[in-house]
Amino acid sequence: MLSNEFKEKLNIENVKLYFDEPMSLHTSFRIGGNADCFCEVMNIDALRKIISLCKEEGVPFQMIGLGSNLLVSDEGVEGVVIKLDGDFDEVTLVSDATIRCGAGASLAKACLFAKNNGLGGAEFAWGIPGSVGGAVYMNAGAYGGEIKDIAVVTRYLDEEGSICEIKGEEHCFSYRHSVFSDKNWIILEVDLALFPKNKNDIFYLMTDTMEKRKAKQPLNKPSAGSVFKRPEGYYAAALIEECGLKGTSVGGAQVSEKHSGFIINKGEASARDVLDLIKHIKKVVKEKAGVDLQCEIKFIGKKQQD
Repeated sequence: MLSNEFKEKLNIENVKLYFDEPMSLHTSFRIGGNADCFCEVMNIDALRKIISLCKEEGVPFQMIGLGSNLLVSDEGVEGVVIKLDGDFDEVTLVSDATIRCGAGASLAKACLFAKNNGLGGAEFAWGIPGSVGGAVYMNAGAYGGEIKDIAVVTRYLDEEGSICEIKGEEHCFSYRHSVFSDKNWIILEVDLALFPKNKNDIFYLMTDTMEKRKAKQPLNKPSAGSVFKRPEGYYAAALIEECGLKGTSVGGAQVSEKHSGFIINKGEASARDVLDLIKHIKKVVKEKAGVDLQCEIKFIGKKQQD
């Protein structure tokens, strides 16, 4: 629990505070206990102040994006959860074919901005339900494209609170991984290099991409997207289905009958339900197919009680 004195200090300009906030309101899974404090931070000065305060007071803090690849503990999250908004939600044109996206901006917003400015190259990201910062963090991708194909410069806050930037290969992009995956750096904004393209052609490709998603994925149910990374030489969804796990349920969590790579919240699912189902899937796939599945979704919060 946060002290009243610390709560008073959190009253920083350009920070919106929500105490004892249900994290189920901030994840696409619609699962999660309460955060001691949930903060929406509007600019870089406010971000620096709140992080500095947490460090000085020894209060843990956790950055999140749009919560689309996240499973939050039923026990909640200790300390402060920070979401970037305001200035971090902006998308601007910085050259004829480069757009600058705040880390808190949704990929949908970035894709629409690119389309409206006649810029192609980001269509693959249309429908990925995450933020630009989160997409760079994990090198999000779909339908033959990845963020590594278009991200050219990323500015971030390092552990000392300095604004730094990396370019090109310094991102160390690989499958669902970047240099940020191994660092305590906070992504602030990203420059995406695109190319001139007919708006109608962009719209057609974006529409086609969304139709494919609707046909294959359980978009009508809360989920966190693909649960497992693609094992080398296999497809996780195919392995899960071949092992007879399609439709398997634990409590309110179920392996989607539409796409076996997804776990859906049928209603009232707990994080424990999801974790137990993941454990069962991994065990069966290992026993039957000899393959170790690795989770793609990220778990945060207090340790679950057995």
